Amino acid sequence: MSQSFENTKLCKIRTITTFISLSTDRKSWKQQIQKASNFCADLTRTFQEHGYIVQTNRIVTNPFGEYLNTDSLETAREDLSYLNNLLQNLESSKIRIRFAIGEARTTHEISLVPELIKEFGDLCNVCVNVNLDDKGILNNKLIISSAEAVKKISEITPRGEGNFNFTVNFNCSPLIPYFPASYHSSELENCFVIGLETPDLLVQVLSESNKNTNISNHNERFNHYYDVMSEALQYHISTINQIIEQAKLRNEFVFSGFDSSAAPSKDCESMTKVYEELGVEYFGASGTVEASSLLTKVFKSIQGVQLVGFSGLMLALTEDTGLAAGTLKSNYDIRSLLTYSAVCGIGLDTVPIPGGTSIDKISALMRDTGTMAFRLDKPLTVRLFPAPELNAGDLTVFESDDLCNCAVLAVP
Repeated sequence: MSQSFENTKLCKIRTITTFISLSTDRKSWKQQIQKASNFCADLTRTFQEHGYIVQTNRIVTNPFGEYLNTDSLETAREDLSYLNNLLQNLESSKIRIRFAIGEARTTHEISLVPELIKEFGDLCNVCVNVNLDDKGILNNKLIISSAEAVKKISEITPRGEGNFNFTVNFNCSPLIPYFPASYHSSELENCFVIGLETPDLLVQVLSESNKNTNISNHNERFNHYYDVMSEALQYHISTINQIIEQAKLRNEFVFSGFDSSAAPSKDCESMTKVYEELGVEYFGASGTVEASSLLTKVFKSIQGVQLVGFSGLMLALTEDTGLAAGTLKSNYDIRSLLTYSAVCGIGLDTVPIPGGTSIDKISALMRDTGTMAFRLDKPLTVRLFPAPELNAGDLTVFESDDLCNCAVLAVP
């Protein structure tokens, strides 16, 4: 096998995510946040010296109700303004710093989220963790409140893009490095996690494999695909892990592991290209479920390090140019995405739906996804974008640099 996969440009470090706990003492926030920022900047420079591109630095807190004054929208707004000023004045590297204020744990806290996202935008990345009751039924009170928040965010933020910063988690543990599903627990120590962007790497090794080998037997070919992808991913994770172990880092943050997910974006190869290299005619065609399962096994195959977060296949519709393009051809629908979640993850992520979709239907989608998450024991999320004044099949008009425009998916 060619060693071209060792090229560090094929494996970008999507995020160095630090996890901290804040208290109600606002005077302590600056030191905590600056400490996390400095740590990220130091580690970023170390990775850059070894040829790795670092895309973002991130800071995640414990649940915001533990340190913000949530008595009213006004008091929460005042505390977030103070926090925003601290972040604006950080002494840090030029790498983009993103911030998550942790989880909303009550219906009251969820009710504050839309207005806070409207005002503070990317400072206000928030998740809700929905659990089961003693009969194994999802907490529908939290689900309805979350659906109401999704609906309101779509109505009060431009083009509904504020829902980029809000997600509902099912069966998700702390220390996910990706936003907005990320959250921290105050019972845990300060730590950090590495998240990667690897679609370029996967496409490279599969393309080279298809050019250099001709295996007609399906089982042998899929076993070969598994081997080459796993070897390439293992190489970079092991290399990055060794860099961390040898780096002279501040000891305030404990390394908690990697999220091995491919984490596609607008600026790399689409995951749909990976499927095509695996022999699937197009994402959504027959064979998509099998390929999804194979990819998930690859992400779970990494040895010698702690895997955290999703560590699985991410299908973020409006963050992946190929997935977005597939909606224009009706290659798949929202039910297909749920089906693929059964063998991979991440649930229904960045999915545009008609702006007029009812709260009842949004809640039902969340319950379906949550039921799968707990029944199959995997972390799944729901991040929906009700598109104002648009119907199924219409083209979205997103302007965010993070989002691709695509067709709105019907909610059956």
